Amino acid sequence: MARLRVIDPKLLELLACPRCESRPPVELNGDLLVCTECQYAYRIEDGIPDMLPESAIPPDEWKREANSSHA
Repeated sequence: MARLRVIDPKLLELLACPRCESRPPVELNGDLLVCTECQYAYRIEDGIPDMLPESAIPPDEWKREANSSHA
């Protein structure tokens, strides 16, 4: 699993979700950035958000992963 590094809150304000272009789009959720509108998530790899549309994780998938890691 990727190691989460601190992401500057100012960077979060600049990012737009590539799926729905919502802004401000994302909140930190563990080691993911999650769009507050469409709920798709994006991994953070070595402190860099991977926000390519093809890298988007559907809500049911990342929520299932989050629940299984807490069990």
